[in-house]
Amino acid sequence: MCPESLNSIGDHELLLQLSEGNKYAFDILYNRYWKLVFNTAFKRLNDMERSQDIAQDVFVQLWIRGTASPIENLPAYLNVAARNGVFKHLEKEGKYAALPDTAAELEGVLGDADAKILHDEFLEAFDQLIESLPSQQRIIFRMRFEDDLSSKEIAERLQISPKTVRNQLGKALNKLRTSLMLFYAVMLYYQAR
Repeated sequence: MCPESLNSIGDHELLLQLSEGNKYAFDILYNRYWKLVFNTAFKRLNDMERSQDIAQDVFVQLWIRGTASPIENLPAYLNVAARNGVFKHLEKEGKYAALPDTAAELEGVLGDADAKILHDEFLEAFDQLIESLPSQQRIIFRMRFEDDLSSKEIAERLQISPKTVRNQLGKALNKLRTSLMLFYAVMLYYQAR
């Protein structure tokens, strides 16, 4: 299907095209619903930059997901995804800020003398994992999470499109998320001891 003909078709067909990797179908869905997703986040956060980041993350996940399972009502799905993105952001800002940052605090949580070793090993493994990312993903990841730059700021600094930033960040996060699940399981094991 040519890009022009995609403009006139419905969400269901566009999602089918998206599942086949059609970039134009994604672009149309993005242009059609970006404002809805942004507005959903902005209503709750009243922060333009964070709302833009949440909207971008929602669409990165839509691209990665394709149509793994059917989406019956795309506007409702995107609305819920944006709302969940806001909740995750708020949880990160509030709850996760209280997570232990030092080995001594970690020992208090785990109640275990091995906590410092576990903490140090985790930090080393996490750094190695980040270093194992492809160059562009590693740079974008560090700019986003260590320098706290928005996707737009990263795009401007690297002179690439914001969509490229979102795509590379999504790939990096998927790889890191999978690897960190193992660490989470180890932490649960030590807490249960």
